[in-house]
Amino acid sequence: MKYLLATTNKAKIRYYGTKLKERGIEIMTLEDLNIECEIDETGKNPIENAIIKASAYHELSGLPTIALDEGLFLEGVPDSIQPGTHVRRVNGKRLNDSEMIDYYIDLVNKYGNDGILNGYFLKGVAIVNQDSTYTFDYKANRQLTNKQSEVIDEGYPLASIQIISSLNKFKSELTEDEERTTIDVEQTKIFEFILNTISKIEQDQTKKLVK
Repeated sequence: MKYLLATTNKAKIRYYGTKLKERGIEIMTLEDLNIECEIDETGKNPIENAIIKASAYHELSGLPTIALDEGLFLEGVPDSIQPGTHVRRVNGKRLNDSEMIDYYIDLVNKYGNDGILNGYFLKGVAIVNQDSTYTFDYKANRQLTNKQSEVIDEGYPLASIQIISSLNKFKSELTEDEERTTIDVEQTKIFEFILNTISKIEQDQTKKLVK
């Protein structure tokens, strides 16, 4: 079966799309299907936004659809300016990659200690197929720094100011092997959820065909 990865974010397509293809999943993108539609993400948390996106793109594509969303929560930052689900949108403006980096470095300088600001991403995943919706969320700890890597991951600019403490390296500078032993390990439960859900969808499809 084919599955739609419902995102226009190049970094997510590169990471999640590649990893799922490596596991034998046939992944389609919005670009592959010539779908151009802006979804209004009105959810109160990453799971709600993931469901909104997965449901909308499933209706448009007819394919089982995987959507991911995330919210960022930073220690010591006032509630009024916590990024939450609006990681890229500040005061009603959608920031480009460069503006994002500058904005979050400013938060590190204001609210961090010794150039480091701790926090976490709350990641939400939703898979929608016909009348069924499956969800999963996961918390990933992060450290932002007020220094910037020269390597910028297009679509995921905060990787250039995130430090992977076990390696003392910027996230954007990780080699494939280093990514495999850090980020991939962190994402294990997300991929387990996706693969288990896909297995259930395909089993249900087989039962329907047998009938």
